[in-house]
Amino acid sequence: MKEDFLWGGATAANQFEGGWNEGGKGLSGGDLLTGGTYQTGRRITPNIEPDEFYPYHLASDFYHHYKEDIRLLGEMGLKCFRMSITWSRIYPTGEEDKPNQDGIEFYRSVFKELKKYNIEPLVTITHFDIPFALCKKYHGWYGREVIDLWVKYARTCLEEFGNYVKLWITFNEANTPFNTSLGVRKNDPLLAGGEQYGDLRMSQGIYYEYPEDIPKGVSVDQRRTQAFHHQMIAAAKLIKIAHDMNRGFKIGCMTSYIPLYPETCSPSDQWRALQHEELVTYATTDIQTRGAYPKMMLRALADKDIYIHFENDDEDILKQGKVDFITFSYYLTSVISANEEHMATGKKAHGGLANPYLQTNDWGMSFDPTGLRICLTKMYQRYQLPIIISENGCGWLDKMNEDGSIHDEYRINYVREHIHAVQAAINDGIDVWGYMYWGIIDIVSASTGEYRKRYGMIYVNRDDNGKGDFSRRKKDSYDWYKKVIASKGEDLD
Repeated sequence: MKEDFLWGGATAANQFEGGWNEGGKGLSGGDLLTGGTYQTGRRITPNIEPDEFYPYHLASDFYHHYKEDIRLLGEMGLKCFRMSITWSRIYPTGEEDKPNQDGIEFYRSVFKELKKYNIEPLVTITHFDIPFALCKKYHGWYGREVIDLWVKYARTCLEEFGNYVKLWITFNEANTPFNTSLGVRKNDPLLAGGEQYGDLRMSQGIYYEYPEDIPKGVSVDQRRTQAFHHQMIAAAKLIKIAHDMNRGFKIGCMTSYIPLYPETCSPSDQWRALQHEELVTYATTDIQTRGAYPKMMLRALADKDIYIHFENDDEDILKQGKVDFITFSYYLTSVISANEEHMATGKKAHGGLANPYLQTNDWGMSFDPTGLRICLTKMYQRYQLPIIISENGCGWLDKMNEDGSIHDEYRINYVREHIHAVQAAINDGIDVWGYMYWGIIDIVSASTGEYRKRYGMIYVNRDDNGKGDFSRRKKDSYDWYKKVIASKGEDLD
């Protein structure tokens, strides 16, 4: 790998930070998400229920452990740390005139600590997070008023932290709403919530306090799509501001990339896979790299009676706010069929049908390193922009031995094979800036709300019942990744 390759690890504030009611932080939408399991979805509550467990409240307690965590990452030799900022820690309700200084000082301290260890921050401005006050008042991103409130927040981040942060991502996995409106994931646990609480768990924050407030004749997909459009306008506005500041900022977009292989060589299966990729994976990145909506996307939305409302200057705003680089999350691949009955009755996997050629973990996630090489190749050939793999990882049931050791050779094997795929792509001429291992320190799972679904190379002592002292412990993968980084990817044994 190149000398300046960003060997990294990734987290998200809602799953990692904790301190939910400390330091002047306001209530976030995610603070109302209960725990869950692979079999039982997480619940959204309109208020904090005293007898319910909310794993995001304390998460991994980075809020109190950030110095220890960053020291461990520094000792690992990490070159880049992807993290996010909590909007409600900067503007508790989203509508304050001035930011919360305690929140500013917390993140400034984090960035100073990263600088001490020469770790480059890669900061996601919004990672499935929105002040709950905006969910109640404006129905989240469905309300156009949220655009300028977010731009104010994001601009504050650039101004306050610009001396420490040069690499920014606007929205995490901005394409996720289209997994339901244009894709195949009709019952995705991340996107469920029904008419009243739809998308509260995501960064869209669409919420109605009372069922009778839900607009009549406006479908869930229509609301999600309009909310998405408002995020695209906000992102474009912020990108132009960042470029005008001219402080060396590089602004990227992010998409969730789950390739769906056609089930057979039938032309109808081939078309269905291509259509899904164009509409769900690429369309959002098209907008942010090319400054306009692809016609195929608008046609597909119209076929479902979904129409985006554009204000007079929206098209110009999109043209003026194009990203500098691309990022995507990659975890797994799935299979798609044009046969709707088969899609409904076949053996399921995340996003589609199970692939008989791939192994899976306890949560049904498949292992497909070649899929990552395919993603890198397709994304780069399409856009010719630098790429950062912003998330790649897998959850396992880690077992701690009596001596405190955690032997996670399965994680080492997983990362090794995916790094091989990255190296192959680079050898093909693809401009890959970095690789962020997801959940470098144990986090709360976004899909299930569990602690036991562990991703990290650093163990956090916390369980699904909220017990544990949050102490940290290195797993075998920690020392292995340290060796990989030190050898610039040459030593993967």
